[in-house]
Amino acid sequence: MTDYTKLMSDLRQRLAEVYDLQNIVALLHWDQTTYMPPAGAKARVRQLGLVSRLAHEKFVDPAIGKLLDALEPYGASLPYDHDDAALLRVTRRLYDQAVRLPPDFMSRLHEVAAESYSVWTRARPANDFSMVAPYLKQILEMSRQLADFFPGYEHIADPLIDFSDYGMKVSILRPLFARLRDELVPLVEAITSQPPPDDHFLYRHYPEAQQLAFGLDVIRRFGFDFERGRQDKTHHPFMTKFSLYDVRITTRVKEDDLTEAMFSTFHEAGHAMYEQGIALEYEGTPLAEGTSSGVHESQSRTWENYVGRSRPFWEHFFPRLREMFPEQLHDVDVDAFYRAVNKVQKSLIRTDADEVTYNLHVIIRFELELELLEGKLTIDELPEAWRARYREYLGIEPPDDKDGVLQDVHWYSGVIGGAFQGYTLGNIIAAQFFEKALEAHPSIPDEIRQGKFDTLHGWLREQVYRHGRKYTPAELIRRVTGEDLTIEPYIRYLKRKYGELYGLSFDEG
Repeated sequence: MTDYTKLMSDLRQRLAEVYDLQNIVALLHWDQTTYMPPAGAKARVRQLGLVSRLAHEKFVDPAIGKLLDALEPYGASLPYDHDDAALLRVTRRLYDQAVRLPPDFMSRLHEVAAESYSVWTRARPANDFSMVAPYLKQILEMSRQLADFFPGYEHIADPLIDFSDYGMKVSILRPLFARLRDELVPLVEAITSQPPPDDHFLYRHYPEAQQLAFGLDVIRRFGFDFERGRQDKTHHPFMTKFSLYDVRITTRVKEDDLTEAMFSTFHEAGHAMYEQGIALEYEGTPLAEGTSSGVHESQSRTWENYVGRSRPFWEHFFPRLREMFPEQLHDVDVDAFYRAVNKVQKSLIRTDADEVTYNLHVIIRFELELELLEGKLTIDELPEAWRARYREYLGIEPPDDKDGVLQDVHWYSGVIGGAFQGYTLGNIIAAQFFEKALEAHPSIPDEIRQGKFDTLHGWLREQVYRHGRKYTPAELIRRVTGEDLTIEPYIRYLKRKYGELYGLSFDEG
């Protein structure tokens, strides 16, 4: 056995232990949000804190740093695309990041986040921001402390953004989002000035069991592997992974809203198929992850919107849906249904928002969290600032905090900063990837019309999924599209689709 082989074997063994501990944390979170009884919250906080600390301590062990040092000359001699070179490159980046984070601080952060989440699950239904505000103040202070472990940043949010969207920073995102906002606000105004499509039939009574059955049948056809995955219910839908062989999704069901469970199932399945498509040889290493939250979100948006809200999709699946709900949909045809599920309206809830208004919801959150981190806005001022920003960007105002500042779980269960930008990046990246998929396979829309998804799924698996975290987001976008991140394909997509739907003519640029 050569020195290189022995060193790599030792590194992989140590990384596999870290990987397993991190996935135990994920399992504890999944249980907390699905089946755990309310009285288990206190113990779960301790458990999450303990296992998170153990995972962190094991990863920042100086032995891993020494192995990386010893392997550096070997890695430098390998081609850039070699899997071992990528593993060493990514592990070094994550290690250098992790050694800056004190284990006691990280354990306390996980504990505070778990406590805050537990309170949020009660505060939101009660419409009582004051219940969770003290925890949010702690999270804000700890978010600032977290950023300060990485001195030399241009903006305090940059290190937090880097955790989930490596290579992105405020100086890139602010102008990108400002340009997108400037395109979207008049687009929203033009569309919402038209008579809205009738969508009342979406809010008839749709029994839970049939809703879930329909969604599961669709994602099985998409390519979601039920041998390596399952779906459960939760407060706020998400995808999680315990290994490449166990990738789970969650949804929530409203029997008076057909779209809630259906599109969250499509969305989370997109995330899950990304994880299920990662090369299995990456299991147990840092490469066995999606490369960023933005790229991850591009896959959920691809399957939810580019496929699940497309006309070809409903030409195939609407007859099946009407068979499942004959009383509810007896007076609806595919044209009416397609228009209804693509209705554009100014609304309060991000997760329910249509494709055109959605990014304004995200931009509002991104701007507010920057102001919180900069000290320009306090937690006590946040509810009113939220209302004011909705008046400015969408011309509406939440009547209460339940559908205002309390609606998203992110700030209440993690850190403030670094989460929301990925949603809009995902929409932008999805448009770039989907254009390339159609260039490579113009037959994709016709195949979707036949209920076939193998070509699209296969192209995504080959171009995006299998690489895991081997490439940075910027590298992956360039490999797949031949260009850097740009909003042009996304704006073209929105103007073309919604111009046709609403009988409007837009300059696609």
